[in-house]
Amino acid sequence: MRNLTIRQLRTVEAICRLGKINLAAEALRVTGPALTLQVQQLERDAGVPLFDRTRSGMVPTAYGLAFLEAARAVEDSLAALEDSIGAIKGLRTGRLRLGVVSTGKYFAPQLIAAFRDQMPDIEINLFIGNRAEIIAKLRDHEVDIALMGRPPRDFEVRAQVFGDHPLVFIAPAGHALAGILEISRERIAQEQFLVREKGSGTRISLEIFLSDTPHKLEEVGTEIASNETIKQAVIAGLGIAFISAHTIEQEVKLGRLVILDVVDTPIRRQWFSVTRMDRAATPAVQAFERFLLASGARYLPVVSKPYPANAFR
Repeated sequence: MRNLTIRQLRTVEAICRLGKINLAAEALRVTGPALTLQVQQLERDAGVPLFDRTRSGMVPTAYGLAFLEAARAVEDSLAALEDSIGAIKGLRTGRLRLGVVSTGKYFAPQLIAAFRDQMPDIEINLFIGNRAEIIAKLRDHEVDIALMGRPPRDFEVRAQVFGDHPLVFIAPAGHALAGILEISRERIAQEQFLVREKGSGTRISLEIFLSDTPHKLEEVGTEIASNETIKQAVIAGLGIAFISAHTIEQEVKLGRLVILDVVDTPIRRQWFSVTRMDRAATPAVQAFERFLLASGARYLPVVSKPYPANAFR
């Protein structure tokens, strides 16, 4: 393995990504037979099969996946080297691949704009997805840093808090519970819920909140895959929802949604910036982490829990 070349690793990565020899050969600008010979030689040198040849294409074996992980780590190291050389030269350049869970799309553009004001020559590529998608991109070296509510636990990461993340119950304007103080868990559990998919941060927090409420977890509510659709469904009167307060700023201001005064809410979680533990932070990542720590919280939307005008008279 000490004689393994970057070219060979890129060959493995291309075949894993594209699934077929001809497509990988086209991407790498070599002929199909030449690429096949490269793979065969690499398998002989390694003494293990890297791919299973199937009718549908090339499927990486466990050995092939290990090579793929090494290929991605090497590409990350080369990118970090390029950034480090630029930093030594005094250049404020680099590339940052930023992954953000879907709830964060309501503030991520403002964060990026503010950071680019300070570091205009750092190229930023933004990826938005659900929690599972962003964790997969971080695991597969497809993003350098991820913004999410709970760091993953199935691989080692560095996590840094950069702001509060309040979760609240919302209802349409005019709902029977609007303006009622200190709604109990038992009472709110009687409502029809609109919830995110299993595994989402807000769904898990809701299940924990209702865990002592008999039978509610057996059928939490109607599952909807996006915050935008949930908000529109609540406005239409199809139910209530438990959602990030950062997603509803405009609807609350316009009076289309209200935040319910449920006991022990808002539930305050935190926003984290997350990077892989096994990867050295590039100058671009370090600069973005410093920015988040110093200024990230100010770009998070602020929505306070409203009370009726006569609540404290």
